[in-house]
Formats: sequence, C-alpha cells, structure tokens
Amino acid sequence: MSISVVIADDQEMVRTGFRLILEAQDDLTVVGEAATGLEAVEAVHRLRPDVCLMDIRMPGLDGLEATRRLRQDGGAAAPDTKIVIVTTFDLDEYVYGALRAGANGFVVKNSGPRLLIEAIHAAVEGDSLISPSVTVRLLEQLSTPRRGPDAAAAARRLTGQELKVATLVARGHTNHEIAERLTVALSTVKSHLSRIQEKLKARNRVEIAAWAWEHGIVS
Repeated sequence: MSISVVIADDQEMVRTGFRLILEAQDDLTVVGEAATGLEAVEAVHRLRPDVCLMDIRMPGLDGLEATRRLRQDGGAAAPDTKIVIVTTFDLDEYVYGALRAGANGFVVKNSGPRLLIEAIHAAVEGDSLISPSVTVRLLEQLSTPRRGPDAAAAARRLTGQELKVATLVARGHTNHEIAERLTVALSTVKSHLSRIQEKLKARNRVEIAAWAWEHGIVS
C-alpha cells in the first residue's frame, strides 16, 4: 500500500528534490506541496496524508508552530498524519521544540535520501527516527552528571523485559530491530512500549531514551 506524503518547504528546489527522491520509491506517493507553514496546515487538513515532511524556517507560520497546530486537540483534524521535521538546522532548541510540538521524527537535510526514506517508514510504523548526528549530541548532553535516582532504583520501575526494551530504545533501535533481538513479535514490543510509557509518564520513545540515559540505565 502506498504511503502518501505532503512536502512543506519554502524552497521550490528542495521540494522538487524531495519529490524526485520519494517518487522513485514504489511505496511512496507525493500528494501535495506547501511553501509556508499555513499552507502546510491547510494541505494536511485537506489531503490527510500519511506523512508530512515539515521544514522549520518558513515564512509567516514556521514549521514548529504548524506542527503544534496540527497536533492541537490530540490532532483531531488529521489524527493519522505523522510529521517528520526535515531541516538544514540541527540546533538543539529546534530538536526539543519539534519533539515537544509532537513531531514523529527529526532529519537533517544533509543526512541523505536513505535516512529521509527510513524516517518516513519509521513514522508510519509508530517509531521516531532522529538523525544520528543529532542523537549523538543529545545523548552526550544526557550523559553529563545530572542524574536522578541511581540505576538500580530506576530500573525497579520496569519489569526485566520492559527494561531490555527501554535499553534498546535508548540505543536507537527500531521496533523491528528490538523484536529481532529479543525474538518476540512486533506486537509484543509495541505492548511493552505502551506499558513503559505509562509507567514512566513518557509521551514517546524519545522520552523513554532520555529516562534511560539520565538515570544511568544506559551509558
């Protein structure tokens, strides 16, 4: 089944390049484009794509605010649309802002076509993919001495299997990779993640990873 995509970027050359990359894939179809954040919101409401590739710096309404608007009221206007931020700038404030706004991934434009395609598939499958260069820097920050309870106390909040899943999430593995490593069904991994999020009050897998690093579960 084809995955429908809307491309939101203020540069026509970028939109054209992304379209060529995506439409070379058998399972990806570009159904619309937008040059501003407001156009992106309108396009997503109208077209209900599976994924919206969202630039940050656009005239008028920027990509972060457009993402917030699409996620208002639980994303009622387009509940099934995943949002992947694709930007030239990998500033930490943008990463945190995007994740807080409800984005399902964060990719730096110079990461290459393969990572862009992987980010789209990951979002559709319920995963969050962040460019490796960004992930490494975030984890370096989380590894600084500002931890809460010690690892043993923190680990007791989860079952043994849940702890394994959380650890693999913190190391950047997708749900499929976790299922293969633990020799369990994909549905089992998703069930574990739901329970982990509930126990840790985490909104997404990125916050699960942050918890694991901050508490010394992973180093």
